[in-house]
Amino acid sequence: MIQAITAKAQKTITIALAGNPNSGKTTLFNHLTGAHQHVGNYPGVTVEKKEGKTSHKGSEIAVIDLPGTYSLTAYSIEERVARAAIIDEKPDVIVDVVDSSNLERNLYLATQLMEMELPLILAFNMADLAKERGFLFDLEHLSTLLGVPIISTVGRTGHGVAGLLDRVLEVADGSCAGQKREINYGKEIEGAIEQVLPLISQIPTRYAGSPKRWLALKLIEQDKEIAEAFEDAKLLAAVDEVVKRLTVLLGEGPEVVIAERRYGFISGACQECVKTTTEMRHDVSDMIDTIVTHKALGLPIFLVLMYFVFQLTFTVGTPFVMLLEKIFAALGAGISSFWPAGSDSLVRSLLVDGVIGGVGGVLTFLPNVVLLFMAIAVLEDTGYMARAAFVVDHIMHKIGLHGKSFIPMLVGFGCSVPAIMATRILESRRNRLTTIMVIPLMSCGARYPIYALIIPAFFPLKWHGPVMWLIYVTGIALAVAVAKILRLTIFKGETIPFVMELPPYRMPTAKALVIHAWERAKLYLQKAGTTILMASLIMWGATNFPRWEGVVTVERGGAESVTAVVEGSAEGGVTVGRGGGEAAQMQLTHSIAGRVGAFIEPAIKPLGFDWKIGTALVGAFAAKEIFVSQMGVVFATDGQGNQTLRDKLAESYSGLTGFCIMLFCLIAIPCMATVAITKAETGGWKWALFQLGGLTVLAYLVVLIVYQVGHGLGLG
Repeated sequence: MIQAITAKAQKTITIALAGNPNSGKTTLFNHLTGAHQHVGNYPGVTVEKKEGKTSHKGSEIAVIDLPGTYSLTAYSIEERVARAAIIDEKPDVIVDVVDSSNLERNLYLATQLMEMELPLILAFNMADLAKERGFLFDLEHLSTLLGVPIISTVGRTGHGVAGLLDRVLEVADGSCAGQKREINYGKEIEGAIEQVLPLISQIPTRYAGSPKRWLALKLIEQDKEIAEAFEDAKLLAAVDEVVKRLTVLLGEGPEVVIAERRYGFISGACQECVKTTTEMRHDVSDMIDTIVTHKALGLPIFLVLMYFVFQLTFTVGTPFVMLLEKIFAALGAGISSFWPAGSDSLVRSLLVDGVIGGVGGVLTFLPNVVLLFMAIAVLEDTGYMARAAFVVDHIMHKIGLHGKSFIPMLVGFGCSVPAIMATRILESRRNRLTTIMVIPLMSCGARYPIYALIIPAFFPLKWHGPVMWLIYVTGIALAVAVAKILRLTIFKGETIPFVMELPPYRMPTAKALVIHAWERAKLYLQKAGTTILMASLIMWGATNFPRWEGVVTVERGGAESVTAVVEGSAEGGVTVGRGGGEAAQMQLTHSIAGRVGAFIEPAIKPLGFDWKIGTALVGAFAAKEIFVSQMGVVFATDGQGNQTLRDKLAESYSGLTGFCIMLFCLIAIPCMATVAITKAETGGWKWALFQLGGLTVLAYLVVLIVYQVGHGLGLG
């Protein structure tokens, strides 16, 4: 007996979390598994597969987070993957995570899982929100009607999770089996099922454990995957005749009637077991939506909110940025103090200009980045960003897309890589490719350090927020224009309609906001310590080698100066300050970076750029933030911080050139990671190279027009 109990305790139970998007499924998954999770892709598709582990009362539990889906009809990639995972991986228990504040829509998936006769538990999640919205549930009675155990949960706080795991163990060992409930689809559909059932003589191997009634129903629904699995031509021909007869009798396809009967079953159950209080009649969410989704007010409200986000990041973040600049400047000065006054040591230059000036120049913007992502997280977690997509839906329709495409574009404000991956929610390949092509036009977090460097250098304080806002809006406007052109030409075709979902408003928790900010900050720090550090060192080497032999370093009277001796010069030499002057300029001109810059300078000179800007732009292909570190290296700021770099930029260029730098960085040359993910998501290099080349050409033309017109008006 003891051995049997031990064996049972050591058994690993596999559960799969199913549920609609925005049902809180991922939050519940994270609460269950914590740090014990990993992410991959389902075999053969680019849909994320999240798996994790937890333990409860001596049992190890493996948790699979299925893609969020509204049904298992297998039309979209997510639906096919979710159903395939259930059929092929055969989890011990299915936990359907239901948004209990939007019950009737969420239970549609539950009815399909019930039809598959799976070991099922319903987690009525967001129970706190449902209560706030005025819902009262008789869960015991509803569980009896559905024949499925129901547990009330709040994923973000962990309420009900222990009870859910208790029920998982009971369902897994068979001590809490649900009662089989069949939906009556009406005389015609039920008659068709009875007609098809005897014809299913041999079930395909993959569906060996599936109920015959479910298979018959899927055949009548004309489920393509199920039909292809049957190789019985006689069966399929008979099903086609049944479907044709039903279509004539019902006046529409049987799949439509089946869906209506499922919703009718759900509605009947909810009528008996769900009550609403008077507070439901005019909830706060509806009142807010009448304003923020208003046809006339919605777009201005979105633009104003984004303006306040950028103003906030500058206003609140500036003192912290200045503090970090002072710290890195002091660090650079401290390192320089280890070398004799007037010395021109390469090691000193490597540490101060290459490492401190390069990496430190990027890290000083960390407070701005954290504030930006925290502000965006507030808009996302409250549910406003979904409203923003709804607001621009009518605009997106005019360019051949819809509001659903704007959701990945909004993700692009953070990073283009996850934004491109987020286009998986789009059913149409044309829509998906169009959206992928324009996502890099959304100003990602990596561009923020560039803006934060340039704007204070050329614009007064009161213009910091407006100029930042203008750059972001310019990116959105260009994305809309380019998408329109692509939909009229390369990706011409009809737009698939869809229903825009507006999740309920929620008050974001402090913990969630801190997690959002920390995740972004961690990625930023990791990039600074790896990609940016490596690029900074490469750029330092490119600006210091080969060495110019005309430079001779001497100490004279203890003064901190060097003498730059130019061979053949009639004057015999010029005196310059350490790290600057004619000697430094001669070294830069003689270096690899200088030669590359001189080669590309004729092409970029019409844009108002010189070779220094050009070499930094080329280096920024690895990561956009690298532009800042490379400009610091090129201008040899001696680790004195970004304010010194800003002063040098202001001395060297006009405000028009500064604006054109930001505009070019906004549009041109997607970073290396973006090109790689575009290649992966589109299935080849064709569209990745098209994106890279097309956006770079667009950037050149736009900046050329802006600079030449501005220059003609005397602005630079």
